[in-house]
Amino acid sequence: MTAELRSYYPEIEPYETGMLDVGDGHTIYWERVGTKGAKPVVFLHGGPGGGTNPNQRRVFDPALYDVLLFDQRGCGKSVPHAHLEANTTWHLVADIERLREMVGVEKWMVFGGSWGSTLALAYSQTHPTRISELIVRGIYTLTKGELDWYYQFGVSQMYPDRWEKFIAPIPPEERHEMIWAYHRRLTGSDPAEQLACARAWSQWEGATISLIPNLQQIEDFGEDRYAIAFARIENHFFVNGGWLEEGQLLRDAHKLKGIPGVIVHGRYDMPCPLHYAWQLSKGWPDGELKIVEAAGHALSEPGILDQLVRATDRFAGKA
Repeated sequence: MTAELRSYYPEIEPYETGMLDVGDGHTIYWERVGTKGAKPVVFLHGGPGGGTNPNQRRVFDPALYDVLLFDQRGCGKSVPHAHLEANTTWHLVADIERLREMVGVEKWMVFGGSWGSTLALAYSQTHPTRISELIVRGIYTLTKGELDWYYQFGVSQMYPDRWEKFIAPIPPEERHEMIWAYHRRLTGSDPAEQLACARAWSQWEGATISLIPNLQQIEDFGEDRYAIAFARIENHFFVNGGWLEEGQLLRDAHKLKGIPGVIVHGRYDMPCPLHYAWQLSKGWPDGELKIVEAAGHALSEPGILDQLVRATDRFAGKA
């Protein structure tokens, strides 16, 4: 008998919200859901620049978890919007520590997917004594190979129709360096060109993160305010290689020794090839790799969501 797939817990509203001044002119929005004083966990959203959304609250049993979610610098409800100054991986790692201190816990579970997995690994390798468990999905380690696969040659072969729309704003003579070509326009002085490029950049991602493309999702990724923050911040991080040394997060996976965890990855994840999740599992034996066969990248894919909810239940002592 096939086990029934687990899905989201019921919709839930925060029991507390706030804005935290993290310095450098940035103030970040945070919210807490579940049961105050229960098992603490921090949720790290994707992008970078994606912001939080209500479904992300629902991967945790609200009776057993005290979940902190926050909009990373420059996106969602955090201000200033789409701002790139003092917005790096290491600024975000420091912000997570500020939030932990604000919550008042010695250790907490870290949960992150896609770019959130990158940030989760960077934070956990920097502060391993602060991590009780680590759940990551859609592993992205931000190497040149991963960036080239998604923005230069690789996924382009799987989605030629969508790729044509992605490259359309860029003149042919600049297409050998798509990330940099977009960077010039996303940080340029022409607002109309900036918005058009932001929409094209964001919708390329919205069109390729699910095994079965979701037309509403593609449309949502193209919404003006969302697209500007998502594209500008993501591109800013990617032209800078996330301020990581090449291969750093896999090289330093040994720093996660003793931290129990789960790695969830779709077999047909286009933005984030399975190879890197496989390599992470080799360097972090305490991280149990769950390959979901009929799935792409998104948290909302049934098989991905099933494994994530099972993992959060297990670490709460429920499974």
